[in-house]
Amino acid sequence: MTRNRLLLGFTLSVMATGCEQRSAEKAPEVKSPAPAPVVAQAAAPKPPDAEAVAKLAAHFFQAPRNQAPLPEDTAEQVALGRMLFHEPRLSKNHDVSCNSCHGLDTFGVDNKALSEGHKKQKGSRNSPTVYNAAHHIAQFWDGRAATLEAQAEGPMMNPVEMAMPDAKRVEATLSSIPEYTTRFRAAFPKTGKPVTLANAARALAAFERTLTTPSRFDRFLAGEHAALSAQEQRGLEAFVTTGCTTCHNGPAVGGASFQKLGLVEAYPALTDAGRFDATKNEDDRGYFRVPTLRNVEMTGPYLHDGSVKDLPTMVRLMGRYQLGRTLKDGEVDDLVAFLKSLTGELPPAERISAPPLPPSTKRTPKPDPS
Repeated sequence: MTRNRLLLGFTLSVMATGCEQRSAEKAPEVKSPAPAPVVAQAAAPKPPDAEAVAKLAAHFFQAPRNQAPLPEDTAEQVALGRMLFHEPRLSKNHDVSCNSCHGLDTFGVDNKALSEGHKKQKGSRNSPTVYNAAHHIAQFWDGRAATLEAQAEGPMMNPVEMAMPDAKRVEATLSSIPEYTTRFRAAFPKTGKPVTLANAARALAAFERTLTTPSRFDRFLAGEHAALSAQEQRGLEAFVTTGCTTCHNGPAVGGASFQKLGLVEAYPALTDAGRFDATKNEDDRGYFRVPTLRNVEMTGPYLHDGSVKDLPTMVRLMGRYQLGRTLKDGEVDDLVAFLKSLTGELPPAERISAPPLPPSTKRTPKPDPS
């Protein structure tokens, strides 16, 4: 009996062992998952050598050695010019001032493709910023005004802009207001007839010469290398090495020359004759005064007709048509970052806000909406 039990236990043990072995033989092999492929991390861009970038750039943004010195403006001329800049009575219907199209609190523009003047008429060209304009080789897109003084006279008599009929109306308006006659005498004490269109333009130009906007870019060039981020420095380096400084150079980062729009490849649907309108020289057709890039982040839309709304698109277009290059996304990002570093500090409000203007008198010509 005992012997039978031992045999039975041994048999069951063997059977159980055999079942385990067979189960083990039939069980599918479980494979460990293959290790995930190692994705190479893109190397971070090498930080630029700030000192080398500053030295590379400094050469391109200095004032020309032969640049004529700016006129010596007096405080009285500047104060008068500020008043005239905000004076709507210099327009035929007393509803348009210089500040209407060149808002001093909006970086010298109105951010419209085409500005509205007398009777809401629109011109054919975008209103450029008045900030830093004293560094321009000439004024207006076609350069028809050689100086700020000449530029200041133009809009007052332009029938689409301020629409004054002639210089006599401008002088009659200003002479009819006692405070203006007093201020003109103080601003131009050595002239027999101080209230003139020419002196009004001279005062406006004196005021506009104070409209500068120093930026972080200037501090960087002066040796404060931390003023620009690594990306902005890469953008500045690309700006120089890509060839942008061919047109955009000098203290205003532009404004120092006339260049053909579509220098390498014909610009599509260009109908504006540009500088040809001023010179009637066929060689000037399609040429425009290069705009300043200071505050370009804030002064869109872009081009002479305001047809380009955003800065990255403008950068790509300039790369293609002016330089013959298709810029990569990273290059565009770096260039735009640099351009944004050109956004400067506006002058204090007490210099650019509208001052109290003197009241009209019975002799002041009435508004004329015709």
